[in-house]
Amino acid sequence: MIIFTDDNEEDIRLDSYLTEVLNNFSRTKIQNLIKNKLVKINGQDKKSSYILRDGDRIEFDVSPEDITKIQPQNIPLDIVFEDENMLVVNKPAGMLTHPTSQERENTLVNALLSKYGDNLSDLNGEFRRGIVHRLDRNTSGLLMVAKNNKTHEYLAQQIKDRKITKKYRTIVNGNYEKDEDTINLPIGRNPKHPHKMAVVEGGKDSVTLVKVLERFKDYTYLELTLVTGRTHQIRVHMSHLHHPVFNDTLYGAKQEKTTTQEQVLQSYFLRFTKPFSDEIIELEIEPDEEFKKVLRYIKDRSLKI
Repeated sequence: MIIFTDDNEEDIRLDSYLTEVLNNFSRTKIQNLIKNKLVKINGQDKKSSYILRDGDRIEFDVSPEDITKIQPQNIPLDIVFEDENMLVVNKPAGMLTHPTSQERENTLVNALLSKYGDNLSDLNGEFRRGIVHRLDRNTSGLLMVAKNNKTHEYLAQQIKDRKITKKYRTIVNGNYEKDEDTINLPIGRNPKHPHKMAVVEGGKDSVTLVKVLERFKDYTYLELTLVTGRTHQIRVHMSHLHHPVFNDTLYGAKQEKTTTQEQVLQSYFLRFTKPFSDEIIELEIEPDEEFKKVLRYIKDRSLKI
């Protein structure tokens, strides 16, 4: 089996990653596979402690029954765009993009398998069938899915070359000082809390473009354009600048009285080149019901300025 890692797998130990992918195997068994040189990274032997990098090619030889099969589930999909090679779905807040070793049901991949079966790319393994890029569980919005490996490679290259435009809308705490801003702060794993990211010296270049859409007494409504696509990039940048995303308690926001699926963040605009053509596709969606609820909440409790 071969898996190509992406930016979201960076800074994760090899044994930890394979324990999730091959969740029929214990971590000890995974470490023995690596020790016995049955796992190759870019054609080379590595230790269990090897830290994965974007684009690493992982090769390992296991029998099909050792790979956990993800069960299809008939979950409705909000499909915004589709052709013979790909689709773009509007993922709701609260839904995992793909299964993990702890959660194997009610994810986007479960829904995709029900509708498309084997007609999904498998470059990123069984747990990530069709998934080219990801959104956090509680981030809603537009997400690309590849129906075959050739399309997956095409879209992944567009992302790597920064030829895809992704814009988000969010509400942050406080009054963001500049009407337009460029945030250029490096992001890496939080050394004290490995499940989180942080602005750290020696981290990867991370650039976010900020535009103020509307100001309120205690909050600011923002449009954010990702120049790079690091894990939790918007949430980390906003938190570091003391403007955490509304209800993002993982990154320092207070728990507001209005209930949401944690952070209020929506991927609402996507611009890309249709695979194997010169056609430019631009997609835009309206704020979802959770986002509208939060807008009503902040308008009711603070005067617009």
